[in-house]
Amino acid sequence: MFSRIVILCMVFFTLPYIGWSQSPDHKMSYEDALNYLKENNKSIQIAKKEVDIARSEHGRMISFWYPNISASGAYVHMANKIEVKQPLSSITNPTKDFIHGFLPDDQIISAILDKIGSYSLTFPLTNQDLTSVDANIVWPLFTGGKRIFAGKIGKGLIEVARYNEGQVTALNQIALVETYFALRLGQKVVQVRKEAYDALDLHYKDALSLEANGMINKAEKLVVQVGMKEALREYEASRKEYSVAQQAFKSLISVAPESNIEPTTALFITDSLPSVLYFKSVMPSNNYFVNQLRVQEKISGYEEKISKTGYAPEIAFMGKQTLYAHGVSKYLLPRTMIGVGFTWNIFDGLNREKKISQARIATQAISLGREKALSEIEVGIDQFYTQMEVALDNVNALNSTIALSKELVRMRQKAFSEGMATSTEVVDAQVALSKVKIAYLLAYYQFDTALINLLALCGTPEEFSEFKNAGKSEAFIFE
Repeated sequence: MFSRIVILCMVFFTLPYIGWSQSPDHKMSYEDALNYLKENNKSIQIAKKEVDIARSEHGRMISFWYPNISASGAYVHMANKIEVKQPLSSITNPTKDFIHGFLPDDQIISAILDKIGSYSLTFPLTNQDLTSVDANIVWPLFTGGKRIFAGKIGKGLIEVARYNEGQVTALNQIALVETYFALRLGQKVVQVRKEAYDALDLHYKDALSLEANGMINKAEKLVVQVGMKEALREYEASRKEYSVAQQAFKSLISVAPESNIEPTTALFITDSLPSVLYFKSVMPSNNYFVNQLRVQEKISGYEEKISKTGYAPEIAFMGKQTLYAHGVSKYLLPRTMIGVGFTWNIFDGLNREKKISQARIATQAISLGREKALSEIEVGIDQFYTQMEVALDNVNALNSTIALSKELVRMRQKAFSEGMATSTEVVDAQVALSKVKIAYLLAYYQFDTALINLLALCGTPEEFSEFKNAGKSEAFIFE
């Protein structure tokens, strides 16, 4: 079982084998490892940056409450002059009619007036080359509620990013518990294998002495020798597996590959677990993914309301101040202008209606997704809670088995030295004790990994340390 755990770690992290004890040991508790993780893990750092991005987006959204002040300038050359032409006939014709009233036969004056009336007066308004620099201001006064809902969406984005950061941290904490306590498990498996090898090596030396004194035959000695060699092989294999577990753990917390970590926090188990109903009751309000969906549902609702504001007019204060002008008289175009204007989209080809419909459907889809997630997470809680109960039952059953196995090894060794037991019985007793101890350690490991997964689903992974401090360590089997 332990070898499969190590192989999974090796595949996941794709790390090469590094020899046993290449550098001085560095003692590290679980709390130290957790601090390393939070400070150095790249995934957590990226999630924190996403929170900063969401804050920036919120700031961009609330900027619509402020006026938009801009400056503009232009140089223009016009192909034609801008001027006003006034025909003189509009003046000479009434004059001719007036003169004919008292000089009906006048020809000279009428001819003069006709000649004058054929011309026009021209008044230029601007030059053909124009230059202006203007300062403009537009300040929305009423947008139908767009700015209000946009601000709420910005706050929602920050919440989503924070829940995502919590989820990423929780997932990495799961990986930390699995790799750190896999390292602790490997450390203790090496110790168990070493104890088994030392015991069989000592037994082999005793067998040599008994064979020399004629108390056992060569076959009995060979049985002990084979058992001792097998114990040595398993011990060496466990050391290599422990080395791979080292690399998996160091990669997760970004520690130098050449360092050799010695885990100091023991595997633990506790029989004072809250009921499964307690975990299910705290999950809906604390689970990171469910909370993200809840906030996204609210955001989708705000987007629907923004779409509805398209039916309302937008009113804004406008102003312009000409800072520099050449070629345009201020009497023709005033330097300062202020006013209030509005725009009202009466019909846009049903675009607003489609947006409202899409936002409403999105809200319904997110709501269904949240309900589905709650149901699936409850199943996950049942699964991990059952794993902890099974691990606890295994530990309770193995407590007495370990004590009996130790006593059996002692009795068989004594009986062998007195010629009352065979070497096979001694080897079998020692191997059985080793297997029981490893099964005991695996039950502890399964409890710890199931616990962190359960707490992560409930959105309370920080409670793992509280359970650890209140739990019972694996030291029992090494007493």
